[in-house]
Amino acid sequence: MPQKSDPLRKLGFLTIGLFDEHNPDAGHRTTLDIIALGEELGFDSAWVRHRHLQFGISSPVAILAAASQRTSRISLGTAVIPLGWENPLRLAEDLATVDVLSGGRLNPGVSVGPPMHYDDVKHALYPQTADIEDFSYDRLQRLLDFVGGEKVTDFSGTEGIEVFSDRVQPHAAGLRERMWYGGGSLRSAGWAGSHGLNLLCSNVVQAEESEDFAEIQLSHIRTFREHGGGRVSQGLVVIPTDSATPEQRAKYQDYVEKRTARTGTPFGPRRYMFERDIIGTSAEIAEKLSAHLAFQQVDEVAFALPFSFDHEDYVQILTDIATKLGPELGWQPA
Repeated sequence: MPQKSDPLRKLGFLTIGLFDEHNPDAGHRTTLDIIALGEELGFDSAWVRHRHLQFGISSPVAILAAASQRTSRISLGTAVIPLGWENPLRLAEDLATVDVLSGGRLNPGVSVGPPMHYDDVKHALYPQTADIEDFSYDRLQRLLDFVGGEKVTDFSGTEGIEVFSDRVQPHAAGLRERMWYGGGSLRSAGWAGSHGLNLLCSNVVQAEESEDFAEIQLSHIRTFREHGGGRVSQGLVVIPTDSATPEQRAKYQDYVEKRTARTGTPFGPRRYMFERDIIGTSAEIAEKLSAHLAFQQVDEVAFALPFSFDHEDYVQILTDIATKLGPELGWQPA
């Protein structure tokens, strides 16, 4: 099988940011510590997940606002914000504010569709409009227009001593070009490419033309580029064990084995598929990645950290990624 020969240009990581229900402060501060460590290790980007009504990051924009004040160089991204939970106008204001605070380092990743468990949450989220809310790409287009500086209202000017703008303020120049879409289907990849978004590929795809994960993801990347798309980032789960203790290796292996059963075959009416987690030494992981058809087509990644590990595990994994796996893939720290 052909091997990837071009060096990896940008190295990032993705964290879920778990916390204890009875001590949420500690988990949130640990997430900020992990992002700060990523910058120290030379990572190009740090990304956070969302977890609404769970014990993970419910407000990624707020987390990244805090992270922007603890870092100075590393790009800060969301992977991804589900727009079904958001008002596009208000989200555009929040994203622009954090981008300004970060000095232009924000990389917002979003997705469309109704919120998870919508029937259970819709009366709390949209009590008057639950049955007429639009969760299509039109919702995303509104966000893109507002972030890009399109007019929001016909009113502007001075009223008394107050001055009003007809577009979102602050306006963050360049933010529109740093918007990403979390796509796992041919349709989403094509839409993202034709609407000037960057593409986030994860370890989940929709099996439409094949039941081989790498082939499926490759078709999404090609479709994205055929529709004019630019940057593509891949986000598989990798667990290097170079400096792990024997106890950590055993825990990591058990984690991977428990998750492997869900891989290999599509599930559900939309035929979703998961990619296997990749565990081993950095040299072993690099060899597997270099043979991955989709990885061969990208020059930047945001490796996903496992969900339920301890802080010291994340420190070991990130350190090995930055000091061993990254260089194996041709990457040089910032």
